[in-house]
Amino acid sequence: MARRTLPAVLALATGLLVGMNPTSAEASPPGTKDVTAVLFEWNYASVAKECTGTLGPAGYGYVQVSPPAEHIQGAQWWTSYQPVSYKIAGRLGDRTAFRNMVNTCHSAGVKVVVDTVVNHMSAGSGTGTGGSSYTKYDYPGLYSSHDFDDCTSQVSNYADRWNVQHCELVGLADLDTGEEYVRGAIAGYMNDLLTLGVDGFRIDAAKHIPAGDLANVKSRLTNPSVYWKQEVIYGAGEAVQPTEYTGNGDVQEFRYAYDLKRVFTSEKLAYLTNYGEGWGYLNGSVAGVFVDNHDTERNGSTLNYKSGANYTLANVFMLAWPYGAPDVNSGYEWSDADAGPPNGGAVNACWQDGWKCQHAWPEIIRMVAFRNATRGQAVSNWWDNGNNAIAFGRGTKGYVSINHESTSLTRTYQTALPAGTYCNVQNNTTVTVNSSGQLTATLAANTALAVYAGKSSC
Repeated sequence: MARRTLPAVLALATGLLVGMNPTSAEASPPGTKDVTAVLFEWNYASVAKECTGTLGPAGYGYVQVSPPAEHIQGAQWWTSYQPVSYKIAGRLGDRTAFRNMVNTCHSAGVKVVVDTVVNHMSAGSGTGTGGSSYTKYDYPGLYSSHDFDDCTSQVSNYADRWNVQHCELVGLADLDTGEEYVRGAIAGYMNDLLTLGVDGFRIDAAKHIPAGDLANVKSRLTNPSVYWKQEVIYGAGEAVQPTEYTGNGDVQEFRYAYDLKRVFTSEKLAYLTNYGEGWGYLNGSVAGVFVDNHDTERNGSTLNYKSGANYTLANVFMLAWPYGAPDVNSGYEWSDADAGPPNGGAVNACWQDGWKCQHAWPEIIRMVAFRNATRGQAVSNWWDNGNNAIAFGRGTKGYVSINHESTSLTRTYQTALPAGTYCNVQNNTTVTVNSSGQLTATLAANTALAVYAGKSSC
């Protein structure tokens, strides 16, 4: 298909799968830190620096990196999602750079999740970023025409399971994951990444791979309980549903992001009082959540960095609210939705050369420590004004207020916090909780307050 139309669909496709967690034994990313910074199209050397300088100190548990595989040539971001071999030889770095990144991030206390493209290969022919020659159905030394599904037309009917899982996503050569050899080759690639220290996998376009095929691949891994996050986009009435994949690990809950956009732009924050399972979503223990990702920020289905306070406050809410395991999307400015990363993925500094670094925005990054400090605490003391001002506690460990009104709000809140002085990490000012657990504060329009136990000074 024409290259111009590929990215949009590929974006959709890339958004179609997700999954990265083991079986039901381990819900959401294991450990006490469950926030992932998704450094989209950052090269591996830049990721390593960010783990040391920002992610580790801030309390991020994971960093997710873009696909480490040789891919088709081209400047567009979506070339990363058309592999031509499983060598680590792409625009973002070679095997050595990748290994160094993993080791550096581990030293900083950050685990590494890999965006993994195993549903398909490329849509054309040529020479890959690592020098490999290929044609659409022939990848010498890896796959031949026998290893692809018989359906060579594009996926066209989401009400038809066979069509979704055997035909070609936007014209990309669809691997026959029911085949023994293909399953072994995919597992071999993932096992190679495990030898380099990888801690988890996001399975791109998982919706287009039968859940049983993915379970088989996972069973072949040297660590079959490794964290999985699968991209399975919910669609009402569709043949393939996200719940089918929860036995393999986490599943990305796209409805969470779609509904946050609607609530923050045209509805009332007061509606969020039971956000999560109460809205019909996946169980929070197996849900991966996000405000936006690289696909949805481009196709308009969610908020994005261009959405101003709506975007910032939605991220604050996500990190404060105890549902799912959150991804913080961090990419770059774009006007052309196809455009690849500035400087070929090299980030010399945040907020330069178009890099947006949302993971480091003050209002967002400070909520990572809030989330870690309040882990395991239920929502308490919910308050709303019936419109766009809300507040809630996280047991005795934290309290948050969000004022999404057009005017300032002064109020005395009832919390369960012990008496004392706390730092409002949203603006680095101190507030006092009295002996009755009450806190009085003024919030300007479109700002938030967040305090937590253990953070008394700013």
